[in-house]
Amino acid sequence: MRAEVAATPSKRQAGLMYRKNLPPEEGMLFVFEKEEEHHFWMKNMLMPLDIIWLNADKQIVGILSGVQPCVQACPSLTIGRPSKYVLEVSAGLAEKYQLRIGEVVNF
Repeated sequence: MRAEVAATPSKRQAGLMYRKNLPPEEGMLFVFEKEEEHHFWMKNMLMPLDIIWLNADKQIVGILSGVQPCVQACPSLTIGRPSKYVLEVSAGLAEKYQLRIGEVVNF
């Protein structure tokens, strides 16, 4: 799998907004300075995603699968736990690879 890295505030803010598609084995890895609770939303998204939160040890601490785009009043998405990294991939990929909380992701 390949992931584009969003490590600056501007890249994290833009994320995958307005992209019409995401190749099946690609995603975006959000890298944050601090391990803390990070919130996401699906405003201006054009495709459903799986969102995977990882702690500083790259251990999965939360997964939201099949998150749908929204147009108005987009909810803030979080897992209520600290994370250092967040990986966005095409909807269904977390299930395809049978990703589970507690597993370690290598990158």
